[in-house]
Amino acid sequence: MPPPEDSQGHRPPGGLSRRSLLLAAAGTGVAGAVTAGLIDRSPDRVLHALSRSASSAYPSVLTGPGITRVERIYSRARGREVDVALVLPSREPPEGMPVSVLLHGRSGSARNAAAPGLAYRLGKQVERGAVPSYGFIAVDGGNSYWHEHAEGDDPLGMLLDEVPRWLRERGLGGAKGLPFAATGTSMGGFGAFLYARRRGEQGDPVDAIAAISPALLTSWSKMRKRKAFDDKADWASMDPLLHLDTTRHVPTAVWCGEQDPFIEGVREFIRKSRPEIGYTARGGHSGRFFRTATPGLISFLGKHTPERRTD
Repeated sequence: MPPPEDSQGHRPPGGLSRRSLLLAAAGTGVAGAVTAGLIDRSPDRVLHALSRSASSAYPSVLTGPGITRVERIYSRARGREVDVALVLPSREPPEGMPVSVLLHGRSGSARNAAAPGLAYRLGKQVERGAVPSYGFIAVDGGNSYWHEHAEGDDPLGMLLDEVPRWLRERGLGGAKGLPFAATGTSMGGFGAFLYARRRGEQGDPVDAIAAISPALLTSWSKMRKRKAFDDKADWASMDPLLHLDTTRHVPTAVWCGEQDPFIEGVREFIRKSRPEIGYTARGGHSGRFFRTATPGLISFLGKHTPERRTD
């Protein structure tokens, strides 16, 4: 169950709240939270606080490379404060490092958008030189399948118009701050295809799309229950299965369990689109399967990571 929605108090666009958080990611996917204002303290005190907050059941929570930083930022497009999580391969990523958007599933949030162990595995692969340095940015997107359903709440607008600025301000994503790839799980997989389509229409296509168990439903009666679209025509205007040509040229990878409720739509996508990776295996719509897809996802995006640019 995601945490309750935070205050929607109006803050200057792009401004940070006092509650900036640092999370240390581990292979277990468990993270320790830093209390308000702790980001201003010394690194040693930060790590000490993280140690105290971490469960003793996960002794490796502070070991290994890869970290996740979470900040609270006001989004004009969504009309509220949102969590913005940066999944990084190291504490000091290179200037201009490429970044992919990482879109969460239904009832999810920026804090749980990453599959268990993503930060740790990414850090390890970068450390070994198996993939170039890159990271992820996850944001709170609500439950509207990453488009504006309720007036004044536009998560797609946030991705297209605000995320680049947030990345530039943090020295990531190059001069334009444009994410190089679209990554997502479940509803976030649907959103990844929609985001990639819009980027292409704007003349700035992504270099890759990676979707784990994307929510590609083939029945309006099932999609209608999610209350994310005005009607069948509204859904059809965004359904990735009906707009395959808009992203067919983009290197794409999908993973889905054979017992997943979205397997029918994913199989249709694989059959019609012939992605670079179309992986199905025994498994359901769960963290256990998502975790098995993580190594392949990291390698796939590493293969399509553009050269780092700071100009």
